[in-house]
Amino acid sequence: MTTPQNPNEVVTKALLRLVAVPGLDRPAALITLDNGFDHKKPNSFGPAGLASLDSAITDALGADPAFIAVTGKPYIFCVGADVTGIPMVTDRAEAVELGRLGHRVFARLRESAVPTFAFVNGAAMGGGLELALHCHYRTLSGGAAALALPEVFLGLVPGWGGTQLLPNLIGIPMATQVIIQNPLMQNKMLKPKQAAEMGIADVLFEPADFLERSLEWAAGVVRGTVTVTRPEVDKDMWDGVLFFAKQQLDERLHGAVPSAYKALELLGLAKDAPFAEGTAAEDEALADLVMSEELRSGLYAFDLVQRRAKRPAGAPAPALARDIKKVGIVGAGLMASQLALLFARRLQVPVVMTDLDQSRVDKGVAYVHKEIEKAVSKGRMDKGTAARLYGLVSGSVDKGAFADADFVIEAVFEELNVKKQVWAELEKIVKPEAILATNTSSLSVTAMAADLEHPERVVGFHFFNPVAVLPLLEIVRGERTDEASLATAFAVGKSLRKSCVLVKDAPAFVVNRLLTRFLGEIFAAVDAGTPPQVADTALDSLGLPMRPLALLQLVGPAVAHHVGGTLHAAFPDRFGVSENLKRIADAGKPIMVDNEVNPEVAALLQAGSSPLTADEVRERALAALAQEIRLMLDEGVVAEAQDIDLCMILGAGWPFHLGGVTPYLDRTGTSERVTGQRFLPRGVASLPA
Repeated sequence: MTTPQNPNEVVTKALLRLVAVPGLDRPAALITLDNGFDHKKPNSFGPAGLASLDSAITDALGADPAFIAVTGKPYIFCVGADVTGIPMVTDRAEAVELGRLGHRVFARLRESAVPTFAFVNGAAMGGGLELALHCHYRTLSGGAAALALPEVFLGLVPGWGGTQLLPNLIGIPMATQVIIQNPLMQNKMLKPKQAAEMGIADVLFEPADFLERSLEWAAGVVRGTVTVTRPEVDKDMWDGVLFFAKQQLDERLHGAVPSAYKALELLGLAKDAPFAEGTAAEDEALADLVMSEELRSGLYAFDLVQRRAKRPAGAPAPALARDIKKVGIVGAGLMASQLALLFARRLQVPVVMTDLDQSRVDKGVAYVHKEIEKAVSKGRMDKGTAARLYGLVSGSVDKGAFADADFVIEAVFEELNVKKQVWAELEKIVKPEAILATNTSSLSVTAMAADLEHPERVVGFHFFNPVAVLPLLEIVRGERTDEASLATAFAVGKSLRKSCVLVKDAPAFVVNRLLTRFLGEIFAAVDAGTPPQVADTALDSLGLPMRPLALLQLVGPAVAHHVGGTLHAAFPDRFGVSENLKRIADAGKPIMVDNEVNPEVAALLQAGSSPLTADEVRERALAALAQEIRLMLDEGVVAEAQDIDLCMILGAGWPFHLGGVTPYLDRTGTSERVTGQRFLPRGVASLPA
């Protein structure tokens, strides 16, 4: 079986040079991985890249060096396999061979009689980190921006030795964290210091003279003047750690992410199985996953986040954007305070908050200062940056402070007349060209701007809570929003490091509309008499980030009821009003206590006499999502189904293995059953027909 070729592969070449190192009588063979581009296009391995590395190792061994070292181009070691070629793999045997090829090449470094070193000078992820693990010794730069084995996040497993080598290097608890837990925590990366403390690297050097120090250190190892000691791995706790890890997966994912469970099985083998048996199992697991719909959905989601999010569909030309030199924020509550910190930190311009009285203003500014202090205490911000931010954020009870602002955003009570009153007052104060942005989660931007002299400068700027964490920003174009205002909104969103999606001015926009429809079906089931626990667990098989009632608690029953009312007014045939939800909102009690429905909340419910089964709840909820998405696409709320998925991934945390939402609805046949057609063509986020 030949290895599948990717005609679009950007080949990472392994460039060999012999380097004289003081203290050694033979040169070192230094192999540098370089795909010919700058750090914005990282090194990765496809079949051609692996062949280049294989050839370089052969040439290096032929030069009779004192040692062999592998490093990367500036800022980048290697970020792993070239995943762009995976959709071209249509045969399981080809997938097996792809795994075997990586194992064969990397094994030459592990089995070499000549000492081998990985000089990890920059980002090392996936197969790149596995390459380093195959080397006998590893140095690490303190400037390495990303270190991880993220495969489970995408729907794969570390398939080039990572599941077998890492636990036997750093122990099963930390290996489980790196291989399973971190990928499932929004693909969390390791910092260089943390990786060194774990034992992934033998020594940590500063980036300024990293290569020189690494060569010097490696020469010391070869001469015997530097001794590398590694703690013995404790295998007594191995089975217990994996048992506990599986319990956690079951509680969180309910079997929904095959890659996580495959990784657990492979980590189990790493305890006692011969290395060849473990790597053969990696090959088989990799092949199973490569041929799965979940992986295709994961790669589709990854592409959305990496590519589409950076080139928002329908965004105006950036050249139309106006400069922003000062920001005003109407309100000083929690959301407004989070916005103030974000704008000051990312835009580095003065930010002023206003509110009804001085105590509220002082509280908002104090929140910002406290968050800055917290960042400094945790080492996330230096004192110089903190001092600058203190000076940028201020508060006032006088809206006249907005007179010279270029961008003003309101974060006041979610009621149309209140927001209209705010804008009517501000329009008399701010400059004619100042952008007026609203953080509304469901109200009409067009209606909000209707009575203004300059409605063309009003734009929706919908953040998701917590503001600092969730990357989505729904940018809403009102009927009269002009190109310059929209372009400025996108430019500001980019400066805030948010992923922006252009959304039509439609009730609740994208994420809130879909989540409200989804939660509405859950509460409709409860209203009909379905036990809350049955309704709440009905969607467990999807592996969502949280169950519906926990999501409702996070959003807040009062907010959910308010948004539901807005959507009921717009679409009464599809969005109901739950009296039970209103009772919960009015009571102000937590819905969940210790992951169970609060008995006090359960006592408030007035249940009907037509309970549903869990299967019925799930089918109705998915059918409702499919119907709503089709209607949103027909209405032109967003450009394409891909934007729906991007919003659900970045704004609601829906997992990669679902591809957001539309690939899952296609995969289960729900979209065709409900709407008569798929959302995406076959072969997009799915296996070819």
